[in-house]
Amino acid sequence: MAEETEKHDKTEAPTQKRLDDARREGRIPRSRELTAAAVMVGAGLILMFTGRGIGGKLGDLMRNGLSIPRELIFDEHAMTRVFGSLSLQAFWAVAPVLGLTLVVALGAPLALGGWSFSTKALAPDFTRLSPVAGLARMVSARSWMELAKALGKFAIVGITGWLVLRFNYDKLLGLGAEPVQTAIGHAIQISGQALIALTGALVLIAAIDVPFQLWQYHKDMRMTRDEIRQEHKESEGSPEVKGRIRQLQREIAERRMMDDVPRADVIVVNPTHFAVALRYDEKTMRAPQVVAKGVDLMAARIREVATEHKVPIFEAPPLARALHRSVEIGDEIPTGLYAAVAKVLTYIFQLRAAIRDRMPRPVAPTIDLPDDRPATR
Repeated sequence: MAEETEKHDKTEAPTQKRLDDARREGRIPRSRELTAAAVMVGAGLILMFTGRGIGGKLGDLMRNGLSIPRELIFDEHAMTRVFGSLSLQAFWAVAPVLGLTLVVALGAPLALGGWSFSTKALAPDFTRLSPVAGLARMVSARSWMELAKALGKFAIVGITGWLVLRFNYDKLLGLGAEPVQTAIGHAIQISGQALIALTGALVLIAAIDVPFQLWQYHKDMRMTRDEIRQEHKESEGSPEVKGRIRQLQREIAERRMMDDVPRADVIVVNPTHFAVALRYDEKTMRAPQVVAKGVDLMAARIREVATEHKVPIFEAPPLARALHRSVEIGDEIPTGLYAAVAKVLTYIFQLRAAIRDRMPRPVAPTIDLPDDRPATR
């Protein structure tokens, strides 16, 4: 009952991952009728077109096998040599038929599900030994469908075989009046024609079976919505895990950012809510870069680290807000803020020179930057 309910719940198309997993397990659409029809078509064609040649070779083989020279009769090792030689000749005589049928048997699966090599499909499944499960499979809809296919195939092939025999009745009786070698070749040709006729019936069955197998396969692969959600969770990660990963990434980025604060030239603050660390090297940079920024607690932490490493802190609320809003960490400042940042850095460099040379400190510039000023790049 639960199994039937689960089947009814499988209303969603299979995902690519489910199809890939099924292929790795050896579960792909297959039609035995398609392979059988393809093999019979190949064998029938090769027999019909090469029947006389194969018949001639087999006739010569039979004549040579029954013609034993007198000197070989008393040779106790001759039987082995002759048998080996005749076997090799027989193999080469029928090699075209064997080769073509082998190629067709290997190539037919490519038309449907392709080749699949899976060791998991070879593993023993002891659940199939359960009598209850076996009985359930016997009375399942699929078993009834297979029984109907078998009966239909038997009826179609039987009727076709009867028609072939009736159509070739005179030819078959006439084989007895032909020379042996000619009769063998003619019989092989008739067999090829019979195979082609029988194959027509199998092709009709395969034309019905292939769409059915594809439909049945995709029906079996369908999924419930819970299965799709679970698969998405497994492939993308649960929200809890992803949240933890993002948290760790933020912590790593913050630690890296704090490591760059001591190398900054100035910290622009607002004065407590925003903090932006700027660095400029005229030899390697086209414009000053933001190496760290933060709001509230992060801003306080940036100021704390800057104070520990004696990095100058400059109060410019409009500039701090503009930098925090328009520049990401590691990026250069936009051209719209060049003039304001240049004033700050010039003051900082003059301040350092004054402290180094024990000169009077320069006057801090006034940074006039409205909050709504556009920051263009």
